[in-house]
Amino acid sequence: MATGAVAEESGVDGYTKDGTVDLKGNPVRRSHRGGWSACFFIVVYEVFERTAYYGIFSNLITYLTDKLHQGTVAASNNVTNWTGTVWMTPILGAYIADAHLGRYRTFIVASAICFLGMSLLTLAVSMPSLKPPPCLEPNIEHCKPASRLHLAVFFTALYTLALGTGGTKPNISTIGADQFDDFHPEEKAQKLSFFNWWMFSIFFGTLLATTTLVYIQDNVGWSLGYGIPTVGLAIAILIFAAGTPMYRHKLPTGSPFSRMAKVIVATAWNWRQPLPNDPRQLHELQLEEYTKKGAFRIDSTPSLRFLNKAAIRTGSSTHPWKLCTVTQVEETKQMLRMIPILICTFIPSTMLPQAHTLFIKQGRTLNRSFGSNFQIPPASLTAFVTISMLVSVIIYDRLFVKIMQRLTNNPRGITLLQRMGIGMILHILIMTIASLVERHRLDVARQNGSRQELPLTIFTLLPQFMLVGVADAFTEVAKIEFFYDQAPESMKSLGTSYSMTSLGIGNFLSSFLLSTVSHITEKHGNGWIMNDLNASHLDYYYAFLAVLSAINFFLFLLISKFYVYKAEVSDSLKVLTEKLKENKLKPSNPDEKWATTRARSDEGRAHLPPFSLF
Repeated sequence: MATGAVAEESGVDGYTKDGTVDLKGNPVRRSHRGGWSACFFIVVYEVFERTAYYGIFSNLITYLTDKLHQGTVAASNNVTNWTGTVWMTPILGAYIADAHLGRYRTFIVASAICFLGMSLLTLAVSMPSLKPPPCLEPNIEHCKPASRLHLAVFFTALYTLALGTGGTKPNISTIGADQFDDFHPEEKAQKLSFFNWWMFSIFFGTLLATTTLVYIQDNVGWSLGYGIPTVGLAIAILIFAAGTPMYRHKLPTGSPFSRMAKVIVATAWNWRQPLPNDPRQLHELQLEEYTKKGAFRIDSTPSLRFLNKAAIRTGSSTHPWKLCTVTQVEETKQMLRMIPILICTFIPSTMLPQAHTLFIKQGRTLNRSFGSNFQIPPASLTAFVTISMLVSVIIYDRLFVKIMQRLTNNPRGITLLQRMGIGMILHILIMTIASLVERHRLDVARQNGSRQELPLTIFTLLPQFMLVGVADAFTEVAKIEFFYDQAPESMKSLGTSYSMTSLGIGNFLSSFLLSTVSHITEKHGNGWIMNDLNASHLDYYYAFLAVLSAINFFLFLLISKFYVYKAEVSDSLKVLTEKLKENKLKPSNPDEKWATTRARSDEGRAHLPPFSLF
């Protein structure tokens, strides 16, 4: 059973009970810090920061092909390799935050590195000496390629930015979630909505980038198109810093990797020892030891029972690599239990880069005229991903959840894994539609010979872009909340980095699949992905991705049936569940607030139901 420090005061003006403190390490009052007031600065920061990031990412393939004269496969892989690095470095940032600096200080240092990378990137696209001369040849193979110096400066800037985001991404959303106390039912209810509105802020920033900035880059200039997000990032950092007096903080608790490693080593050391029938005979500290540190104690669970051997007392030895506490064992179990689910998210994460690479390359072959003079930048179609995602999140949070709450008595409406599974079904549908649309585009190309612009509107691609946004509203939001929620209290940054690792590996997997399929199909004389898309067979490639998605979904169903949600550290979710049941039995009062009764961490715990789509 999870337990923690219980403050002497309760109510709205009491101290928080989840171990949060101010920057000096002092306990904080609920009314003075945190809540939506603190999250305002964090959410506004994210709008500006996402505008900056997607201002680079959304149109990156266009810069690589048009300005650095790279081919379709090389440019696509450079985009996905960089994006994969962006999403993998959060593991390092999470480690530094949880083990050493804390989330706030790690974030501040990483923000400065991000700004350095953005500034260097703006310099790289602005100076003529740092890029090859312009080329109007339709076949980029006839253009002068970028030199080693050009590529070195440009990619140094990109990967400096990637290094910085490794410290910002896993910590900014976690800092936001830390502003709500799990031991306070009203704040727990607010946290359940936080991740929906967090994603709303991300995609609102993305919308600004994929409309305004992409247009500026394609029609005004890359210097201004990159300069604006650089200034925007500086403003974002200042906004975040302005909210410092409002934030609640979690203290660093030591390296999560070393704590887990100690459990593995101690398990191996005690492998021959028999497990006691009573888990109370396992090694554990007194409750007071956790209380004075603002930490949480966790009772032994039957899952992954073999790891309990790490807590077997053998003689008088208390060496940390030979004897671990039950809480330490359970923390390791929680992180390990999520790994099969994490693996199942790799394929959906492989689908997402297609919207920013191959979908955009398709758009460049279509009629982009809108009105008499306006040409739609192909990368701007990713704005419809954002729009559909924003609308979907609002409908989900304000309508779908409320309907499902009445049907399931679950404060979330449906479980996080159910939400993730619906998104995976949508990814199968997206790639199926993309394959059919591409087959139609190729038919039009064959009918019109070698024309560079086909008599087919770019809005033919609109359904697949919009469905990506709807899928994100299910899969990506659920993924972030799931890995944050299911991680131990002392490893929240590491848990959040799981969702980002999923995106990183998904991007690297996309590069691998694209290169492998391109190489194999070209070797057999019928290339699926070539520089000339009209001579390619992207429809086959998209169908291949749809089949992969379907196989992955059924694997996800199987694994999810055996997943057991971790116990809550407080009774807050139970209070919310009881409130839903009460509302079914009497007319709802719109002015009634959630109960704010004191939640005791050593009493009953709420278990979410096992995953089932049926």
